[in-house]
Amino acid sequence: MAEITNSNLYQLNTGTLPKDACVIIVRTEWNAAVVDKLEEGCTRILKAHHITYKVITVPGAFEVPFGISAYWKANQQDGMQPDAFIALACVVRGGTPHFDYVCKGITDGIVQLNLMLPVPSVFGVLTVDTNEQAEERLGGAHGHKGEEAALTALKMIALKASLNSDF
Repeated sequence: MAEITNSNLYQLNTGTLPKDACVIIVRTEWNAAVVDKLEEGCTRILKAHHITYKVITVPGAFEVPFGISAYWKANQQDGMQPDAFIALACVVRGGTPHFDYVCKGITDGIVQLNLMLPVPSVFGVLTVDTNEQAEERLGGAHGHKGEEAALTALKMIALKASLNSDF
């Protein structure tokens, strides 16, 4: 079982972070109570590390990859590209196959973005069977997935910076 105690994610060396790092959070309106808490955890970590961030809201999980792609394209010319994107959403299984299609769509979309864009797109998406499972991932034994998404973004920004400095 994936529990926060099985991870070193919270051990962070921010020495390699660019001083002007910027993260764009793309979040959904759907399942807002859960996504609001994901965003709170995410922004808490970003603020603690003095990272500039902006939040973009899209209707649902399926639209998150488009939101990331559109933001990147719209800001390509003005030099305001972010150092990372964080996708925040919560998809709760229902009684139809809709859950499977939405989970596959957002997962495939984020994977494609990670291969296409020169900056990481972090998967801060909960795919759960129940609302109780979502709550367990907002600070329980499974950690706080919003905080974890922000930490992952910081580590990926630092990784990219360290790789770029090697060339």
